Amino acid sequence: MRAIGNFLWFILGGFLMGLAWWLVGVLALLTIVGIPWARAAFVIGQFSFLPFGKEAISRRELHQADDIGTGALGLIGNVIWFVCAGVWLAIGHVASAIACFITIIGIPFALQHLKLAGLALAPIGKTIVTCEVAAAARAANATATAAALRNGN
Repeated sequence: MRAIGNFLWFILGGFLMGLAWWLVGVLALLTIVGIPWARAAFVIGQFSFLPFGKEAISRRELHQADDIGTGALGLIGNVIWFVCAGVWLAIGHVASAIACFITIIGIPFALQHLKLAGLALAPIGKTIVTCEVAAAARAANATATAAALRNGN
């Protein structure tokens, strides 16, 4: 089912939004200081080409530890991203979602566009994993949180 969804997604608009992400990545690369944002744009652009069966989650949630992208520098990076490119990519995904919502068969694609629009607003500190890995990370976090609550931490 994922293969069919990804094929239809790619043909019916995912290709264009993936190219938009890659265009933003190339523009960020040209500035040299935008290389960290370019890397994120290329990764999410690849995700935007074939999104079904994958999910974007916080690296903090995946590794149960902070890193440079999930802390204060990640917040600053996301603010800069939002102002320079995020809002425009989000608008593109929302416009694509509206176009998909018009047809009944396009509703799953519209929902995926809305997820990508949310990701477009703040991609720093996120990683793309399979849905199974995301579920396992959430289960591990729930177990760790429950253990910490039981121990009074």
